[in-house]
Amino acid sequence: MSVNLSPDACPGGTAYTIRPGDAFYNLASRFGTTVAALQAANPGVNPGNLVIGQTICIPVAVAPGPCPGGFSYTVLAGETLYGIAGRYGIAVQALLAANPGVHPEGLRVGQRICIPAGPRVEPCPGRPYTIQAGDTFIGIARRFGYPLDALLAINPGLDPDRLQVGQTVCLPPAPGGGPFPCYGGTIYRVRPGDTLYAIARRYGLTPQQLLAANPDLRDPNALQPGQPVCIPR
Repeated sequence: MSVNLSPDACPGGTAYTIRPGDAFYNLASRFGTTVAALQAANPGVNPGNLVIGQTICIPVAVAPGPCPGGFSYTVLAGETLYGIAGRYGIAVQALLAANPGVHPEGLRVGQRICIPAGPRVEPCPGRPYTIQAGDTFIGIARRFGYPLDALLAINPGLDPDRLQVGQTVCLPPAPGGGPFPCYGGTIYRVRPGDTLYAIARRYGLTPQQLLAANPDLRDPNALQPGQPVCIPR
């Protein structure tokens, strides 16, 4: 059964009409409050049975908590919690612990979060890779030709079953410490007149497969003689 608010039932807050896909969890992130505060402001509402068109009370946003030893940071457009954690060398878990009201996928432009003090994560000795929609840990290992145990070892504390879009993982360095990782594949040096399509066809690959194995290849139409290209197995 839906419960609608009387006009004076949300002092200091905002009356909000439930839309398709709404849940207390994402509403709390969107409006800078917490699920507990939403439940307290809506005692007659069942969070597990929200009804489209139902009116609820969005309480006053929760002010950022103290940030002892750390500093306050303002979220910019396009930023993710994982990207911020990577920039400051902080474990994602530490960032979440310092910001208990923040959902990792619900950052808002202008939102202030706490960058905590404490030990920093060692920088990636290889190459950082940003998780895309549909990525899986084993799929990344196969795409770039890395042994799965090597990928796990260089990302301690990462849950391979809970990858998030925008999250950064570390790809191991090339064998022998080289700058261009191509585990299990072959490094090909571009020759004059080469095109991405021609190289792919020569090795029985599709251009998409070649691009997937070479995420640093910014412009496939501007190959340079001598440029290294990874030919995946």
